[in-house]
Amino acid sequence: MSMFETMRLPAERDEVAPDGSNVRVLLGVTHGGMAHFELPPSETSTGEIHPGFDEIWYILSGHGEMWRKKEDQEMVVGLEAGVCITIPAKTIFQFRANNKEPLKMIGATMPPWTGPESVESVEGIWKPTVGKKS
Repeated sequence: MSMFETMRLPAERDEVAPDGSNVRVLLGVTHGGMAHFELPPSETSTGEIHPGFDEIWYILSGHGEMWRKKEDQEMVVGLEAGVCITIPAKTIFQFRANNKEPLKMIGATMPPWTGPESVESVEGIWKPTVGKKS
């Protein structure tokens, strides 16, 4: 068996994240993992906090917004192809897609995602339409 892995993006989602986005699990290594996330048009995720891991997202297509809050820092940023954002551990966040097309992104998680029990649903700034609090 090779120590190197190669794969293509799965045609169908592997699961629905607690925030309500569709997840296609990609590859991982000891210290991190990667996944493709998609939020359908006009949908708003459930707010979340990840107590034990950091994330970096890169937007592939679509348009939307991301709200993040940690300690005394809070901001809403626009999401579109080419934008890259960080979500440090213990950051509250919520995101939404515009009404024209799905919001698609790649996310890297460090350490690797361990499952839905590793996140907490929280109150966001928008009314969620998908996920645990919808």
